Amino acid sequence: MNEQILKALMQLFAIVANVNKEGDIGLSRTIVRAYLKNQLNKKLQNEYLKLFDDYLEFHHKGTEADEKARKKTAANSVKVLMICQQINENLQQDQKILVVIQLLEFIRNGFELTQKEKEFVETVAETFNISESEYANINSFVMDHPSKLIDKTNYLLVGGTKQNSQLSKHIYREGVDWEIHVLHIESTEMYAFKFIGTTDLYLNGTNIPIDRTLILDKGSAIRGKKLNPIYYSDIVGEFLHSKSKSKIIFTAQNVEFRFKNSSNGIQKFNFYEESGQLIGIMGGSGVGKSTLLNVLNGNLKPQTGTITINGKDIHADKNDLKGVIGFVPQDDLLIEELTVYQNLFFNSKLCFDGFTDIQINELVYKILSDLELTEIKDLTVGNPLNKFISGGQRKRLNIALELIREPSVLFVDEPTSGLSSMDSEMVMDLLKEQTLKGKLVIINIHQPSSDIYKMFDKLLIMDKGGYLIYNGNPLDAITYFKRQSNYVNADESECITCGNVNPEQVLQIVESKIVDEYGKLTKNRKVSPTEWHELFIEEIESKNKDIPENLELPENFFKIPNLYQQFKIFFIRNVLAKLTDKQYMLINFLEAPLLALICGFFTKYIAGTPDDPSKYIFSQNENLPSYLFMCVIAILFIGLTVSAEEIIKDRKILQRERFLNLSWMSYINSKVILLFIISAIQTFSFVFIGNWVLEIKELTMHYFLIMFSLSCFANLLGLNISAGLNSVVTIYILIPLLLVPQLLLSGVIVKFEKLHKSISSYQYVSVVGDIMPSRWAYEALAINQFVNNRYQKHFFNIEQQMSIAAFNKNFLIPELLTKLDNVKNNIKKRNNPQGTQKDLDVIYNELSLLQKTYSIEYNNFKNLTIVKFDENTYDETKKLLSIIKQKNVDLYNKFYNLRDDTYKLLIDSLGKDGLITLKNNYFNESLADLVLNNNELNKIVEQEGRLIQFLDPAYNIPENKMGRSHFYAAKKRIGSFIVDTVWFNIIIIWLMTTILYVTLSNNSLRKLIEKLEKIKIRR
Repeated sequence: MNEQILKALMQLFAIVANVNKEGDIGLSRTIVRAYLKNQLNKKLQNEYLKLFDDYLEFHHKGTEADEKARKKTAANSVKVLMICQQINENLQQDQKILVVIQLLEFIRNGFELTQKEKEFVETVAETFNISESEYANINSFVMDHPSKLIDKTNYLLVGGTKQNSQLSKHIYREGVDWEIHVLHIESTEMYAFKFIGTTDLYLNGTNIPIDRTLILDKGSAIRGKKLNPIYYSDIVGEFLHSKSKSKIIFTAQNVEFRFKNSSNGIQKFNFYEESGQLIGIMGGSGVGKSTLLNVLNGNLKPQTGTITINGKDIHADKNDLKGVIGFVPQDDLLIEELTVYQNLFFNSKLCFDGFTDIQINELVYKILSDLELTEIKDLTVGNPLNKFISGGQRKRLNIALELIREPSVLFVDEPTSGLSSMDSEMVMDLLKEQTLKGKLVIINIHQPSSDIYKMFDKLLIMDKGGYLIYNGNPLDAITYFKRQSNYVNADESECITCGNVNPEQVLQIVESKIVDEYGKLTKNRKVSPTEWHELFIEEIESKNKDIPENLELPENFFKIPNLYQQFKIFFIRNVLAKLTDKQYMLINFLEAPLLALICGFFTKYIAGTPDDPSKYIFSQNENLPSYLFMCVIAILFIGLTVSAEEIIKDRKILQRERFLNLSWMSYINSKVILLFIISAIQTFSFVFIGNWVLEIKELTMHYFLIMFSLSCFANLLGLNISAGLNSVVTIYILIPLLLVPQLLLSGVIVKFEKLHKSISSYQYVSVVGDIMPSRWAYEALAINQFVNNRYQKHFFNIEQQMSIAAFNKNFLIPELLTKLDNVKNNIKKRNNPQGTQKDLDVIYNELSLLQKTYSIEYNNFKNLTIVKFDENTYDETKKLLSIIKQKNVDLYNKFYNLRDDTYKLLIDSLGKDGLITLKNNYFNESLADLVLNNNELNKIVEQEGRLIQFLDPAYNIPENKMGRSHFYAAKKRIGSFIVDTVWFNIIIIWLMTTILYVTLSNNSLRKLIEKLEKIKIRR
């Protein structure tokens, strides 16, 4: 009993004695002394007795001069009110009820209950805000025989008589001739009791006085000779079962768990518990407490045995048990950027499909009030390093996320870790309250305080190797291990003076070491884990013969929304989290325009004119190809970094959401859509600023579509690595490994034909290049700028035909004629047969294509071999090539004239200066040199029996009908269709993005990494 309660009682006792002034005040002092003797040591008895005397003298003086009873009573009433008002400010409600009980006991032991005393105590109770019905019950229980209670709803009898038909709550103990009467005080969840009998009974080791009202504290146990202990949990359980509409029976039978390819895990055990219990799992570090918790809650599936709730297997009958099990891991499950209220609101939306926002609000405000979090509801949660709420509040909020859906069985991993003693007790009080609502709560705990230890109704103790070595009452655990270790005071479970227990003593006994001949502790234990386990099987588990019952599962309102509704909730939650993080918003939305400004400014080459050296001319900007390349790299980088942490930071939250069977697809879709929106904003701002700086006109939407497609690819790539890898550090180490190949194999830094011989090709972009989105994006940007600008679009198709004709007449046909002459000479002289055949193969391959293109008959293909080649073949082939050459000359002249006509038309409409301005503003010489390969000396290259065109790649139409082409092809061929490169490349990038979406949907990278790790472990 604390100092405040004792001082309050001394004042009230003094007033009671003063009310009875006509009686013997000496009797009052004797009663107070006897009372204090039962509560305190001798020194404190004298101290508080003196305090009583002082209060008595003070109140006696106050009324001594007034002989009139009316005035005296009024004065005492005023004093009572003043004292009770002071007490109201300092004592909690349970302490106030204790004061009233002790006051009634004081009056009962020393005075006759007159109208004065009755009114006095009623005034105290009323001032303490104790309801009339509750006070009536307390008064009747203390002053009369408890069995005479009129309202027996909150009454329990413990005794040797069989079940009384008039009593709904009864604990039977065979062969006893005494009774214990228990009163449940509902408002404060207190239990008062009286012992009536002649046998010696003990409450936590202290003799219980006869016919006195005492309070049964949490964790208490009543013991006696030949009596099975009556535990606090037994009494509470009786009241709970009478209230509870449905009962939970949690059973684990012959359960054994092993990690794959390891002997570590949980040894075979059995477990049986009912609702309304707080179960603790205790043990040293690394004994398997968390593993056991995860086995019991269904996160880990045991190799043998079954775990059931009311007969339903937690693995086989998952659908039936939806919403029944709750789990609060040790780590935070909070979304740091959201407020306390928002965390609970969105969590509720995901648990209660069909509830309106008003209903959800009511649930959230109720849980906030119950957990004393209302005052911080609008505070951002933050993280442990950037705190807005305390550690205790964080822990309560984590628990609230589960409690709001009211699971019947709640598992909590290390609820007090990292908390102060006050916060720890508050959290444990909260969990204990859940058992009073009929829940079964199972928690892991390492080193509980005395008060927390006493809160447990049952305790499981684990030892190294995953062995269960105790299952029973917490206080009995201390005496059990003391007896097994032959302690002298084995029956003492708590301090006789202060009532505290030392939970560490259990682990100290379990892990005690052998002392060697020099008196030093060795590394060897006195009792091994297997020996403790065998003792447990023999002495404890063999006595547990509970048979599980198959009962109906309790009703719960847990129902997850459909996939679309989940997507909406996830999306809104993500949006609010992003909007709350001002730093995130600032960096992500300033990064793109700032990079665009930097890229644009530093690549804006000013060639000037003779008249104005500072004049910027777009067509003369030699850095445009470099700018386009930087656009690709910048967008890839931005897209990767914005998505790289999106999933990994939610990893712990995802574990819980998987526990609730929420949709992974809805979750990733919400991430993907939000990132695409962010990327759209970033890309548009990048394109708008960059193009504005470099004065790139009219092609903004084309630039946006290409770069947005690339950014979406980067988003999906970032989400994949975020889902697959285990740490943020690893992710950011990996980003350069992903970006460097994009740089190297984009076709800009190193030309594709100049890569390593094993992967390079003159005819097509190498396969390693084709799998790089940077290659498709850069080509699309370059071709788009070259082909679709306002100047070049007038000439592109014409110049394309001119280029084809020019290549054929100036390079291809002359080269074939040269080879034809070489073949003729070599065959005549019988020189170099290998080179001759090679030339014949080239002639054969090229003529095959030319014949189809120009629809000219040629019947000498079979003669294009060293054996059959003759003069006639030579003449026919030469004639064919001459015809084709002439066709190309005519074609070239035709389109040359057409180009001249187009120039004239433009000059007529714009004027000569206008045409020059048009070209200067829209056409870029440096880019044209790049895509037309103007700086390459070799215009034709022989490779693998073909003559490959190196002239004007932008004008060259690829032959491959599967979309493969050389770099900078303005058009691609798919079957019989010819597609513009810009749209073709965008489609390819989106195909790559779709592949990444599929891998993300299946979490393929994560599964692959886990598989590789398992292979390493096996080795």
